[in-house]
Amino acid sequence: MNDDEVDRMLSRDDEILASSGFVSRVMESVRQEALVPPPIPFPWKRVVPGLAIAGLALMTLLIALAVTTVRYAGAMTARVSGPFSGPFSMPSSLFHGGIESAVTWTALALAAALLSVKLSMGFASSSV
Repeated sequence: MNDDEVDRMLSRDDEILASSGFVSRVMESVRQEALVPPPIPFPWKRVVPGLAIAGLALMTLLIALAVTTVRYAGAMTARVSGPFSGPFSMPSSLFHGGIESAVTWTALALAAALLSVKLSMGFASSSV
């Protein structure tokens, strides 16, 4: 093939016709796509409070960890080392605190359980 033959083939002004039924098939698929409902939007209004509560809980946990670490470091410098002391030992007050710490931890656990049950029941009842 030379350039003249290629130019002659490309310069033909033949009318391009669609095959029979092509237009009707395309229009049918366009109509079917128009009938499909739009996608369900993500429920950001429900997620944002949960994310805020989770962030607040994480921040509280980190602050409590920092306070415990500072108290533990102070207790370690003031305490005489015993047979179970070392870098991985925990202060006994963390596990054997007074009745106030037991009540506080129990109240926090109950509040967390109540909050999670209420949130899950609210989400389940509104999505039905």
